[in-house]
Amino acid sequence: MRRFTALVNPISGGGHAEEVWRPILKRLTGAKAKVKTVTTTGRAHALDQACAAATKGQIVVAVGGDGLVRDVAGGVRAAGGVMGIVPAGRGNDFANLLRIPTDAVAVATMLLNAPAKPIDLIEVNGVHVPGNVYIGIDSLATRIINGNRRVPPRLLYRLAPVAAILKWRPARYTLIDDNGRTSFTGHTVVVANSGVYGHGLRIVPPARLDDGRLHVMTVGDLPRRAIVSFMRQAERGDHLGRDRVDVRTTTEVTIDADRPIPVCADGDEVTRLPATIRTHRHAISVIAPA
Repeated sequence: MRRFTALVNPISGGGHAEEVWRPILKRLTGAKAKVKTVTTTGRAHALDQACAAATKGQIVVAVGGDGLVRDVAGGVRAAGGVMGIVPAGRGNDFANLLRIPTDAVAVATMLLNAPAKPIDLIEVNGVHVPGNVYIGIDSLATRIINGNRRVPPRLLYRLAPVAAILKWRPARYTLIDDNGRTSFTGHTVVVANSGVYGHGLRIVPPARLDDGRLHVMTVGDLPRRAIVSFMRQAERGDHLGRDRVDVRTTTEVTIDADRPIPVCADGDEVTRLPATIRTHRHAISVIAPA
């Protein structure tokens, strides 16, 4: 029988994560599984608790949004463990990509019986990330999103990029990767493992969770009006053919810019430039539907 430690972020999903977890916990314990529930108090606490539980051979369940999934993944990675996900945040992009169910019975059944899949992790300046790292308009939009938690998620995730565009001016980026050194003036750099963020944007469609590669998308100096249509196309994933949009693959990249720009990963600002980003193949395993 599997043993679990569930880490619940009390502010995820507008404060509803504990409510989401309660019926799942009931079904797990009804199936005689051993379950410990811990309410997280912050990123460091989530990392420490995830590492400690994984070290004991327990499956660590992230009950929250993409930010908690990131933190739990980092703690599990340190112990070489296995994690599960209960989507209880605003975006839940990583859980949706893995097709994690939201029904309590289905989630409990998955946690008890589904296989664990190996996936890659990104490391950016020591922070481990299962989804994506992004620098530019998108990271400025993340600051806006995290400062407006009372706005409905779908509306907020569409308005924030527009607000960010109004405040943004193109930056001069420098990238050093397996292909050499590149400099360009533009709006955004996305280093993708999952390729999905922003409440369903298929921002880097070629990205795969288990291929051992970073998929790096750069968006050059498009006119502001073109950025809006770019975001609409990203909902369908057919924006890569646009002029000044490029995708390359690498195993490591160092990114810098001509001014300070937030470096964000899976919903939060995590470090500063310059950022060295590398991939760790099959760094952790995640319980997910077959």
